[in-house]
Amino acid sequence: MRLIVRLLLPLVPWAMLAVALWRWLLSREPRAALGQRLGFVPRPAAGHTIWLHAASNGELASARWVLEDLLAGRADLQVLVTTNTATAQAMASAWGLRGVTVAFAPLDLRPVIHRLLRAWNPQALLTVEGEIYPRRFALCAKAKIPIALIGARMSERSFLGWQTLQPVMARALGRVDLASVQDEASGQRLRALGLPVSALRAPCDLKAVAIARRPAPNLPLRHSRARWLLAASTHAGEEAIILDAFAQVRDRFDHLILAPRHPRRGDDVAALIAARGLTLSRRSSGSMPDAEPVFLADTMGEMDLWYPLCGVCIVGGSFVPKGGHTPWEPVRMGCAILHGPWVDNFAGPYAQLATAGGALRLQGGQDLAQALTRLNAEGQDRLTSAAAQILSGIGSGAQLCEDIEGLFPLSPPKNPLR
Repeated sequence: MRLIVRLLLPLVPWAMLAVALWRWLLSREPRAALGQRLGFVPRPAAGHTIWLHAASNGELASARWVLEDLLAGRADLQVLVTTNTATAQAMASAWGLRGVTVAFAPLDLRPVIHRLLRAWNPQALLTVEGEIYPRRFALCAKAKIPIALIGARMSERSFLGWQTLQPVMARALGRVDLASVQDEASGQRLRALGLPVSALRAPCDLKAVAIARRPAPNLPLRHSRARWLLAASTHAGEEAIILDAFAQVRDRFDHLILAPRHPRRGDDVAALIAARGLTLSRRSSGSMPDAEPVFLADTMGEMDLWYPLCGVCIVGGSFVPKGGHTPWEPVRMGCAILHGPWVDNFAGPYAQLATAGGALRLQGGQDLAQALTRLNAEGQDRLTSAAAQILSGIGSGAQLCEDIEGLFPLSPPKNPLR
């Protein structure tokens, strides 16, 4: 099996090229997308240059503060931001940051990476979370361009998968100069795959720092939120569990805001709600939470509207094996956190919350109903206070930016690929 995977791996970028060409022909991406994926990106203005890559919206948003701090420290810095999706590209463009050029990520093909490096001659490559590209890393190392992994995350499931490509991973990770991991467990797994111990820096959870740095929200008083329940970023299989628990605790909670991770599932979730005899209103129809017991938040990008209304947040992706979602956004918004057993994507933060008594870990639907039955306003306050103390101690991330700035010199290096 390992041999088959290794033989097929070099074909992956070519398959991605075929997909990119097909999407371009069908006009499913902007006209410039194909050229950018082939390395034809706008050239930078004069000055120092770095390349920052993030897969999609979540990863890029978590790294925004790093980008802003680096730009603030160097007035002539030019940054190429690449991402895999059109929505993330649009988001980064909308930030309007000085010195930033946004493009679709290049395919991991030798001539493509050569072309981009010749155009930009970056003094460092910053890659966010789990984005590891063998050829990209190899060519950057050949050009003596330092490579940094920031917010690096490696779940147990990903680790087991990457072990089938141990030699490939060892070569790629062996070229990394700096790795700021999201948590200690990720650091251990990356080390086992070949990351040099000399590259490891102190853990820094990008999402947590991004949230901690935001101004404190002006939240409604607890008594007005205590009977509102939010289920955030739920996946298939979880809505039924949550709806059944909600039906058992109507004496404690009057309203449930149900926000599926993928709004396209809205009709399916609405059918689950109706099957339990519960009436609902839907955000996709233009409604806001009202007198109906269930509000289906089947839209994207509006979670900040729902957190302040609710005293309790059930974190989705944790009652089915999806790895969970970040706890820090509901913590910042003053929600008491309940979650299921599957939180390996954010194992470190949830372990911190468990130790401090800042969240409740549950096994399934019956546990959820029992916990909600006991969770009055005072209980919600105890959870949120303990969680808020952890978030307040996360820090500004200044050390990470200092480490990154130490990677590249004040004058642009000579690029041997020119």
